[in-house]
Amino acid sequence: MLALATAVAVTVFAWWFATGLILLADRGPRSSYPLSFGLATVLLVVAVWGWSVTAPMATVAGAYAAFACSLLVWGWIEMAFLMGYIRGPRRHACPAGCHGVAHFRHAVEAIIHHELAIVAAVGVVIAVTWQAENAVGRWTFLALWVMRISAKLNLFLGVRNLGERFLPDHMAYLEGFFRRRAMNPLLPFSLLLGGAATGWWWAAAISSEDASFAAVGSALVATLLGLAVLEHLFMVLPIPADFLWQFGLRKPAAAPKP
Repeated sequence: MLALATAVAVTVFAWWFATGLILLADRGPRSSYPLSFGLATVLLVVAVWGWSVTAPMATVAGAYAAFACSLLVWGWIEMAFLMGYIRGPRRHACPAGCHGVAHFRHAVEAIIHHELAIVAAVGVVIAVTWQAENAVGRWTFLALWVMRISAKLNLFLGVRNLGERFLPDHMAYLEGFFRRRAMNPLLPFSLLLGGAATGWWWAAAISSEDASFAAVGSALVATLLGLAVLEHLFMVLPIPADFLWQFGLRKPAAAPKP
């Protein structure tokens, strides 16, 4: 059980710390974006290469490495979006009274390039790990993708906590596509299906030989799915998730006037 507990701890820390670092970079001065994004792009290249290197590695080390590669690729995509490099052609909120199909179309236009970047990354990880012994990287990325789609749809339909503090100032227009309400019809299904997927992966982890590649890989994916379900819960709980990433949400101090 120590191997499973370690996988849980590593996943929770990586989820918390990586999210905070991305938020911290996005809230830095715009002049710092080229350097931050340039470093992230170097890591992206390493991570995509890492997918191919770890694909035949059916070992515990291979599981952790493939998992890390998927987090690095995902982090690059999130930074590209929040920094405004890859988002969509629509750069402003809808006018008052916009609703229904038109409002949904405008929301898609605001993020479509970001969504296409994720789809492209999904295609790459599937191609690289197709019929590979180590599919941890693939399942990790697919879990992130599916749960992020669910989160975006729930924000559009309406939740208690919109997470608007996670948006840097130049992306604040996206708040116009969020809706604040106590609950929406999709959220219970998101929680139910996310919880079922988490349970399925945990069953696979527990039924595998302790400290084996299969057990650790399944535990990594299961924990990540569980954290995504927790993020969905934070959307409707009285306490928002902001408190978890205070170190990343602090705005940089204003430069002193000459």
